[in-house]
Amino acid sequence: MDKLTTIHVFCRIIELGSFAAVAREKHLSAMMISKYMAHLEESLGVALLNRTTRNISMTEAGERYYHRGKQLLDDFSELDEHTSQLGRHVKGTLKINAPIDFGGIYMVSAIEAYQREYPEVKISMTLDNGHVNLSAGHYDLSILVTDTLDLGVVAKKIALTKLCTYASPAYLAEHGEPQHIEQLNNHRCLHYNGTPHKDFWLFNVAGGETKIKPNWHFASNNGRALCQAASLGMGITQAPEISVANYLERGQLVEILQPYRIPSLAIYATYLQRRFLPAKLSTFVDFLIQHFAENRA
Repeated sequence: MDKLTTIHVFCRIIELGSFAAVAREKHLSAMMISKYMAHLEESLGVALLNRTTRNISMTEAGERYYHRGKQLLDDFSELDEHTSQLGRHVKGTLKINAPIDFGGIYMVSAIEAYQREYPEVKISMTLDNGHVNLSAGHYDLSILVTDTLDLGVVAKKIALTKLCTYASPAYLAEHGEPQHIEQLNNHRCLHYNGTPHKDFWLFNVAGGETKIKPNWHFASNNGRALCQAASLGMGITQAPEISVANYLERGQLVEILQPYRIPSLAIYATYLQRRFLPAKLSTFVDFLIQHFAENRA
């Protein structure tokens, strides 16, 4: 059996968690995946996996072999991509992850402009507000709107946005405008699920960050749904300015509690550190930086 293929099968077993999942991914039988593993362990003379009817875990030798094997596979992949770039062709498939609102509102136009310049690059974009572990290998690039970053990733700032608090003129006319963050307890709030700050809203008080747990009446993991709810007078929401720009322009939402606004949040393009950065990735990141500099998000 081809050694690199066998190592790849082993690594995918670890990453996907089962023989069956790898078999489905590779369109092979589970028995064939078992043969790959049996061949690998026999050739090494050591067990790499602990198997039970419920789960699979790595032995000490398996953990070491996985990390070195993963690095070896990455090195070969980077070598191929680096060599292919000598022909000055930027091509391949770029897998990216972006937050639902930012990706849906801003990334499509950026991708369209990029692909006009690099037509041989295919882009697969997943919109998801959950945490992305780039080391798992599912994505080449992750877009983050955040004030905190994971260790071990390269982060390129592509834009800035303000995190502000908003309500509709109709809501404020009926319920009054809060002048202090403590007054939010007396208001209906619209909460964004799935942020790094969990159940809290962030405010700046006397130069320091303060967290408030809002009295929310409607929550969603979709910023556009919350903006629409706020524009209909359902309550007060806190959101990045990029998500509410259209509502502000139309006068459907107004900013409140401006003195308590925290410093702007950075929007990052993040990826794993590599010795050879694939052209499809480097050109896309450079393009995003220029694109958002010319078209403010």
